[in-house]
Amino acid sequence: MKATAVAPSNIAFIKYWGKKDKNLRLPANTSISMNLSNAFTTTTVEFSADNKKDEIYFGEKRMDRKSSIRVISHLDRIRRIAKKNLFAKVVTQNSFPQSTGIASSASGFAALTLAAVGAMDLKCSEKDLSILARLGSGSACRSIPCGFVEWKVSKTSENSYSFSLYDEKHWDLKDIIAVVSTEEKKTSSTLGHENAKSSPLFSKRLEHLPARIVKLKEALKEKNIKKLGELIEKEAIELHMIMMTQDPPLFYWDGSTMEIVKLVRLWRNDGLLVYFTLDAGPNVHLICESKEENKVLEKLKKLSYIKNVIINSPSSGARLIDKHLF
Repeated sequence: MKATAVAPSNIAFIKYWGKKDKNLRLPANTSISMNLSNAFTTTTVEFSADNKKDEIYFGEKRMDRKSSIRVISHLDRIRRIAKKNLFAKVVTQNSFPQSTGIASSASGFAALTLAAVGAMDLKCSEKDLSILARLGSGSACRSIPCGFVEWKVSKTSENSYSFSLYDEKHWDLKDIIAVVSTEEKKTSSTLGHENAKSSPLFSKRLEHLPARIVKLKEALKEKNIKKLGELIEKEAIELHMIMMTQDPPLFYWDGSTMEIVKLVRLWRNDGLLVYFTLDAGPNVHLICESKEENKVLEKLKKLSYIKNVIINSPSSGARLIDKHLF
């Protein structure tokens, strides 16, 4: 009873920050994202009667009980659905740094969900997989469908799931991640979400967000990079303003983050159509059309503080593969 899944990370154009229900991971608002082709997680899950307990490995390193408790809790959900009390061996690896604001929990729990469901030979629809992945990590539900994805806000678990607005071939966008830090963040997104409502800006954001979502969907439909870019930059700034003004405040940006943000605006003044967005971390996602990719890369090569660059296209969603990690 073994299966392996690959799932992409995703970058939110409309952000997910704050929850209606922390246990069910129901979001405070609808969000929209793009799956990333070269930021992904591969996970193999094997359930066996020979296993005496769950064993969770990140690469070759075995995780202790405290570090793996969320993974084991998620396996428990799938065991209850399958009505099989079998322990699992799980091996997972990322193509990118973990817990640095590149949505490793999204790709991680999407891959874990699909691999565990596959290992148990359960038959689940894409909607069911999205809901199940959401219970492990909210943004993981967006890594199940393909391409450009919407995650619906709802008061109920069965109606809060993700679906494709457009597949990965819809628009030849690039997400070039400028990695300025590979250190794990000191405050997890999970803890940050819990305090989002303490920001005086939080409720105001929810008021104007529906109109912004309509405009962003128009930008995606029209493939209008200028309209999309202006919206995602407002979203990124607003997200971090809420983080900085919640109690206790969160400061994910560093000096390098701010420097890139300022440079992007200067590059655009010179005619280079590139825009920035960020998740809960210091690393910057640069969004452009493929025709601008080489120009952006040339600019980034000149910045000594960038540790790595990850070039992404829109990606398909989570999928099973035949090559196992063990």
